[in-house]
Amino acid sequence: MVNPKYHIFVCTSCRTNGKQQGYCYSKDSVGIVETFMQEIDERGLSGDVMMTNTGCFGICNQGPIVVIYPEGVWYGGVTPDDVEEIMDTHIEGGEVVKRLQI
Repeated sequence: MVNPKYHIFVCTSCRTNGKQQGYCYSKDSVGIVETFMQEIDERGLSGDVMMTNTGCFGICNQGPIVVIYPEGVWYGGVTPDDVEEIMDTHIEGGEVVKRLQI
């Protein structure tokens, strides 16, 4: 059984029919997922950090949305350029990135 230290969820606007369309998708949320996966791999954290793309969280006007557990911290307006800061500050540093927190 996988028991990661952190679980990162990113809205990619995935619909039940498999189509990706919607606000977060239009704002490069797939790029956010790809960047997180790359950072996790490069930092050797694949056993400690799990990455999951999700459907809509229902607050599209604040998207793209990233949620990190176990703390349940919600980030909004995230871009691929923010991923390194989230990894440095939150995942490796244990501190919330206040400027992105919603």
